Amino acid sequence: MTTNLEAIRFEQVHYTVDSLHILKNITGSFPKGEITTLVGPSGAGKTTLFRLCNGLKSPSSGEIYIHGKTINSYDPAELRQNVGIALQNATMINGSVRKNLELPLTLQGKALPQKDAEELMHVVGLDKDFLKRNSKDLSGGQRQKLSIARTLVNRPKILLLDEITSSLDRVSQQDIEKLIGQINQEYGTTIIWITHNLEQALTIGKYTWVMMNGELIETGTSDLLRNPENDKVKRFVKGEVE
Repeated sequence: MTTNLEAIRFEQVHYTVDSLHILKNITGSFPKGEITTLVGPSGAGKTTLFRLCNGLKSPSSGEIYIHGKTINSYDPAELRQNVGIALQNATMINGSVRKNLELPLTLQGKALPQKDAEELMHVVGLDKDFLKRNSKDLSGGQRQKLSIARTLVNRPKILLLDEITSSLDRVSQQDIEKLIGQINQEYGTTIIWITHNLEQALTIGKYTWVMMNGELIETGTSDLLRNPENDKVKRFVKGEVE
């Protein structure tokens, strides 16, 4: 049973490809309007979980609820407007920053008004003059900010972030962390953030999920990373599990 305090809820979700069991009996929820970090070793199933959340993949069994409605009851376009995703590599198309920014609307046959484009630049801390620049000329941090702005074009209520700061220098990383905190505070956007950086998970997230080998091992406030109850999580936090 979902509540109006849950942005996404999983009920006994499995995901299998051929004979490979990638996600095993995932049951849990991401609180609405909060930042939850998602941590675990490589191959834990974190990115697959994200792809289930915005309909890029479908579960083999179990139910996923988005704001209390089963994910299957959403039109795919409506689902992706509600659930945005930003990835580590911040892929850009050839052309201007503006062309990249308005891509989600271009694909829907719509246009992005100049006022809205400038506002989105402001939201992510980039000057409106960036709209005229070639996307190839952006730094890694600027490209990641543009990627986030592009994800915000549809005004998603839920934002999925997959290792978006892992290839950035420390200053750029702190810029992005501050930006995501502001988006969460100002718009009440639910943020779910995959990170391999446990310090980041502690400082950015209010809540944390720990996944290992396709299973949800432990959940709670992010302080659980300081004092985990589960033995596997204790070993992971100590760096004994890669």
